[in-house]
Amino acid sequence: MKIIVIGASGIIGSAVVKALAAKGHDVTGVHRKSDPPFDLQKPETLDAVFAKIGKVDAVVSCAGSGAFGKALEELTDQDLAFSVSDKLMGQVNVIRRSLKHLNDGGSITVTSGSLARSPMPKAAAISMINAGIEGFAIGAALDAPRGIRINAVAPPWIKETLEAFKMDATHGQSAADCAKTYVSVVEGKQQGQIIPTL
Repeated sequence: MKIIVIGASGIIGSAVVKALAAKGHDVTGVHRKSDPPFDLQKPETLDAVFAKIGKVDAVVSCAGSGAFGKALEELTDQDLAFSVSDKLMGQVNVIRRSLKHLNDGGSITVTSGSLARSPMPKAAAISMINAGIEGFAIGAALDAPRGIRINAVAPPWIKETLEAFKMDATHGQSAADCAKTYVSVVEGKQQGQIIPTL
């Protein structure tokens, strides 16, 4: 399959690129410094990616961030606006703008996260955007044309991310193990589902 992976320079994204390539797929990874570059907050940059690559069989988005580590009373309007414009609307727009560039029966896989259902202190903004991504993916799947599948993968905490944050990584999942779920969704038949990686 011909596949675009968005966020390919990140911890999960780079593992997904490697896992899909190992299965023999033709994978193009894009990110802010790729050629052409893709910026999640500038959805029109995805049009340039497709203009260069052409039609594909799958799009996987592992990109996006939001405000983390702030208690509720510390969250500012700017924190929430960034969270919504980056990970939430970024991935909503990936779904919207990818449809016409997918071959019949293709798939779009976006990334939410376990905090949508298992919140923790100082992460309300992340819980909000992850839940929004999941709701949109489920709803969008009902309208997807030409047999296109839309799903969201919901990773838990990733070991390498926890290590980068200097947090206890004992119970984190490795990026390589997480990537296996993305491969199974791209190659599978799921439609309108939220798929945990554990």
